[in-house]
Amino acid sequence: MPATVLTARALLLDMDGTLVDSDAVVERIWRRWAERHGLDADEVLKVVHGRQGHASMAVLLPGRPAARNLADNARMLAEETADTDGVVEVPGAAAFLTALRGAEVPHALVTSADVPLSTARMAAAGLPLPDVRITAESVGASKPDPEGFLKGAAELGVAPADCVVFEDSGAGIAAGRAAGMRVVGVGPRARFHRPDAAVRDLRQVRVEAAGDAGIRLHVGP
Repeated sequence: MPATVLTARALLLDMDGTLVDSDAVVERIWRRWAERHGLDADEVLKVVHGRQGHASMAVLLPGRPAARNLADNARMLAEETADTDGVVEVPGAAAFLTALRGAEVPHALVTSADVPLSTARMAAAGLPLPDVRITAESVGASKPDPEGFLKGAAELGVAPADCVVFEDSGAGIAAGRAAGMRVVGVGPRARFHRPDAAVRDLRQVRVEAAGDAGIRLHVGP
């Protein structure tokens, strides 16, 4: 099957599951949380990817006050920031980020993690932080709301239609679509949510300069 070719002027990159494989720590933290609240851990893990923690809690415990979710989320963020055991790059992520910098492609990190957590995980995976970062502190609404991606595009000075999102989760793919952007799905979770193109990992993405048109992304085998 030939690669999909997408043109873009800027890229908006999710972190967990897209650049950084943090599944081991996410599973540890949320399984403990599920046990404390008498919930099925496997069902909890179907909800939490891509969302801010307090937004996941609001879905999983709909009757609980928002203030308790926010306080619980703050404790969990501290746990996650301190626990980097098993955090590694998604294959190809370092080379992909190097290619973007080398080609001077405008790009931003758009993550549901806060600044300390995103900084810790990118460092643990040996990845450079993009100059433009939209984190949990930057937005009022979690993915699947498009606010983060729209802010990323605005920070880069690029129209949403000229941006391509890289995401792994259903919530993130929905957010990219709601922002009016095309979405490349990364990893096994992404394919179920019908992104515009999908790859096993970032080794299947090639960046090519396209002059005034920006860049071409060759996505796939």
